[in-house]
Amino acid sequence: MRSVVRGCAAGAVGTTVLNAATFADMALRARPSSQTPAQTVDKITQGTVPGSGDDRENRLSGLGGLSGIAVGVGTGVVVSLVRHAGLRPPWWLGGLVTGALAMTATDLPMARLGVSDPAGWSATDWVSDAVPHLMYGLATYGALLEDDR
Repeated sequence: MRSVVRGCAAGAVGTTVLNAATFADMALRARPSSQTPAQTVDKITQGTVPGSGDDRENRLSGLGGLSGIAVGVGTGVVVSLVRHAGLRPPWWLGGLVTGALAMTATDLPMARLGVSDPAGWSATDWVSDAVPHLMYGLATYGALLEDDR
């Protein structure tokens, strides 16, 4: 149980770092927020989110944000459990793998549901996705290492 709690806390740290990196990118480049999390939730729920117009869009946006938090915290739990089982790569590799895992958990459902096609992304799109996920991974894995001391 302790590994689950540690993973939740580490995933929350990483999610905060990912969100900060994403919002900083939006502020610096004046880019809009992504609608893909809301679109993914809409596809997963098969259009059953109640409301219409702005009310429905706002609900989907909120659920999209919450799904990101769930992926971030859930990934932290998985990585904490893997570490508890004895797999403990060096910090840089653990951070890289943790970030890649979170990025896959986010991007794969979007691709499978036809919301977004990573094969068609520009280099800028990839950097905008990869850098915050790498920062997430390093922060999450770092938080788990911090608890080892």
